[in-house]
Amino acid sequence: MDSRGQIEKAVEILQAGGVVAFATETVYGLGADATNPSAVQKIFTVKGRPSTNPLIVHVADQTIARKWVSHWPDSAERLAAAFWPGPLTFVLPKNPQIVPAVTAGLPTVGIRSPDHPLALELLRKFAGPIAAPSANRSNRVSPTTADHVRQELGDEVDLILDGGPCAIGIESTVIDLASPRPAILRPGAISRAQIEAIIGPVDFQENFVSVDPSTSPGRQPVHYAPSAPAFRFNDSDIDKIQKLFPDQLGRTALFLIIGPSELEKKLRESFDPGAIVQMPRSAADYGRQLYSVLRQADERRPSSICIQEPPAGEMWDAVRDRIHRATRPIAQAS
Repeated sequence: MDSRGQIEKAVEILQAGGVVAFATETVYGLGADATNPSAVQKIFTVKGRPSTNPLIVHVADQTIARKWVSHWPDSAERLAAAFWPGPLTFVLPKNPQIVPAVTAGLPTVGIRSPDHPLALELLRKFAGPIAAPSANRSNRVSPTTADHVRQELGDEVDLILDGGPCAIGIESTVIDLASPRPAILRPGAISRAQIEAIIGPVDFQENFVSVDPSTSPGRQPVHYAPSAPAFRFNDSDIDKIQKLFPDQLGRTALFLIIGPSELEKKLRESFDPGAIVQMPRSAADYGRQLYSVLRQADERRPSSICIQEPPAGEMWDAVRDRIHRATRPIAQAS
């Protein structure tokens, strides 16, 4: 079946209350009609997702977005003009037709237009809002290829639209535009500086939410995590790592590092070369590869995965956020 036939089949499934996985520029999403309660419930069931974690609604463009929110402020207009379609989600007061489960019962909804031709064609043909979190088990590593979705969810998904590897590989930036002062709830490819250049100062909320309904997905203390125990470390932890190995970390530990560096040299002196996985020095390239590398690492069934803290700086905020939610400090390995 060609791509047009696949899109038509996907629309039929969504209209019938089914679930469809599809590519976006960030990660693959698990989509359902955001106005259909039973369809939305299938997303939570397939993912094993807690009801307190809301879903992002995907739309084709600004015109469609306005239909599914009750207020479209000037800040949304300007940001959408600058970054849509793209990896930027707005939290805004919702249209009552959006199923309450989509928003964890809250009066606001996260909404965005993805920058992927397949996703946009699907959204235009469906002509409605598609609720779509990442197409993986809850809290686990997000999928960035169709194969990742197949491996994790299998036939629990009615159809997978293969759009190739995701170009960005990290979930969208989420900004709350429903509060008196805009606030970034989750960092992503669109930086705080880029947003402030369009609408002026915004806050940045770094707190983690674990139980109460959150206005944004991806804010749980444990998220985007591999199956193996995962820890984060920095350059000053090398002595501790050497003491922990092999007892606490195990003989099959893997280390994700940003090299070359003195830290890399010391690790290579202490551990088998196969235990060292070198990650890109560019934040964008690192983000694009992170989830795929974590999945590949899990396939090796390591005793633990240890990830070097990324460099300081705003460009690394999204990667740092994902690493922190996927890991514990190396001190907790003892």
